[in-house]
Amino acid sequence: MKMIKIIPFAFLGILFSCKAQENVKNDKSKTYAEVSVKEGGKWEGRKYIGGTFKNVDRIKVAKEHTDHSFDIRYEGMGWESNRIAYRLYLDWRNAIDIFGKKTEAIILPQVGQDGFDSYHEMNDWGSDILKAGKGIGIGSIDRYLNKERLHFVAVDSTIATFKNESNQSIVYVNYYGWKSASDKIDFTSELAIKPNQRYTQHTIHASKAIEGICTGIVKQKNTDLLKKVSENKKWAYLATYGAQSLVPDNLGMAIFYQINTVDKMEDAEFDHLLIFKPTTKAVTFYFLGAWEQEPDGIKTKEEFISYLDNKLKELNSKDKI
Repeated sequence: MKMIKIIPFAFLGILFSCKAQENVKNDKSKTYAEVSVKEGGKWEGRKYIGGTFKNVDRIKVAKEHTDHSFDIRYEGMGWESNRIAYRLYLDWRNAIDIFGKKTEAIILPQVGQDGFDSYHEMNDWGSDILKAGKGIGIGSIDRYLNKERLHFVAVDSTIATFKNESNQSIVYVNYYGWKSASDKIDFTSELAIKPNQRYTQHTIHASKAIEGICTGIVKQKNTDLLKKVSENKKWAYLATYGAQSLVPDNLGMAIFYQINTVDKMEDAEFDHLLIFKPTTKAVTFYFLGAWEQEPDGIKTKEEFISYLDNKLKELNSKDKI
C-alpha cells in the first residue's frame, strides 16, 4: 500500500514539472502561464520556511499566505507573451506587476528560482521593472470608496488555475466571499495574453452589483498622463509614459476600456483609477506595458502614442484587438 501511495505522487511531481517546462522546450511557444508553490517545508506564523518550489496546475491560496510569505514563487500567478511578462500577487494587495523582457524567449520558469528576490536585479532575460508600492500596479482590481482603496484583505478562499493553448495563455482567478465595506461577493478574473502582443485582455465578473470596483495604473514620478477617446466614442485609453521603470528608463502603461462600463476616473493618492459602473455582467478591458529595452521596443513618447492610437483604431472598428 505504501508503494501505491508514493508512486502516484512522485509521478504527479514529474508531470507538473514537465507541464511547467513544456513551453520552454518548444521554440514555437510564444505565450505561457504558470504558478509555482513550495512543498516540503512548514508554516511558521505567516512565513513558509524551507521546502522547494514545484509547478502545479491549480492553487488554493493558503489561509496563512500574505505578502512575502515565501510559499509562492514570485508571489503569485505569472503569464507572458514573447514581448512582456506579468504577475498577479495572490494576496491582499491583488496588484499586477510587470517583468520587462530583453528576449522573446519564455522566461517565467526561471524567474525567482535562484533566490526569492533575484528578479529585482537585472538578468540576461530582463527584470521586474514596475514598483507597485502602495498602488494598484497595472490593470488589476480593487474597490474604491470614500477616497480609500479597499483591498482583498478578507476573502474566504482564492483559487487560481491557468491554461496554455496554441494561440494564447489564460489565467483564471476565483475569489470566493470577498468582503469589503458592508458587501460580500464572489468575484472572478480571466486574464488572457496572445503571441506577439503586449496587452492582456482582462475580463471581470462580480456576483453582486456593487459600487467602486476599479482598475487603474500606479502613479510614478517623471511621467506624462495620456488620454484619448475613439472616433465612435465607444472605447478610450488611459495611459502614462516616462522614465518610470525601476531601471530607471522609459516605460509606457495603458488601459483600454469601454466608455459605457466606466462611471468615472479618479485621481487617487497612489493611482490613476477607472471606477466601473455597478453590474453583474462580465466587463472586459485591456492593459499593457511597453518597455524600451524589449526587442524592438518603444523608446519615445511619440512612438508610444502612435502605438496606442493604432490599437484604439482597431477597437473603434472591431471592438477587439
